[in-house]
Amino acid sequence: MAKSDAAFLQKLHQEALKDQEAFFTNISNRLGRTKPLQTAPEHPMKGAPEFWEQVDLPLEQRIQLFMSNWQKAGGHTERLASMAEAEDFIANFIAETQAKHLIIQDQPELESLRAALAGTETDITVWNAEGADPTAKDELVAKAAGADIGIVAVEHAVAYTGSLVVTSDATRGRSVSLLPTTFIAIIPVDRIKTKLGEVLRPFDELAAEDRPAGIHFISGPSRSADIENDLTIGVHGPGIVYALIIE
Repeated sequence: MAKSDAAFLQKLHQEALKDQEAFFTNISNRLGRTKPLQTAPEHPMKGAPEFWEQVDLPLEQRIQLFMSNWQKAGGHTERLASMAEAEDFIANFIAETQAKHLIIQDQPELESLRAALAGTETDITVWNAEGADPTAKDELVAKAAGADIGIVAVEHAVAYTGSLVVTSDATRGRSVSLLPTTFIAIIPVDRIKTKLGEVLRPFDELAAEDRPAGIHFISGPSRSADIENDLTIGVHGPGIVYALIIE
């Protein structure tokens, strides 16, 4: 680079610094400060403040808060006394919607549901890709994409965010909750937590080999908005989502 070019670039740099200083000085004056901050303010606290760590809602409050926040996000909730009631609810939902294809996670909590639905005319696929070859895995994804309903027993529900927490690995496919038209979450009541931190910390404590392949947070139906902020539901995932709280 020629000496004259270096001098020209240095001049531009100094002018840019002056413009930047003038810009921040103007903001500082509007905020009532005598001069711009030269260094970033200190943040002595990391993570949640101490008072937030002590917040732990009673179970009934957790349930009510979760249901309220889930509904505000566009989801539906039901409180059911037992898994048998959940099985009846889902069977009636299948009949009312005339669902033809259902995909269900391979979980012990859902074995009785699978047995209860076995006598229906609905085509039921159980997700378990452990040991499957790529072709078989692709078939499972295709089944999920074409399913009317996907059913998962979630690991956690978070009251303050109205979110479901679902993990995935070879036996628990994320496609079951992400691709069907309708998603139904089974939530044992003791899995409803107050805060998100209660859910995340145990994952941090796991050894790398024991961690799930993915941790997914679901807060209501799939939604997407364009640049004009026109909201559309169900474009990239389920447009109808149910949270069934099993007491």
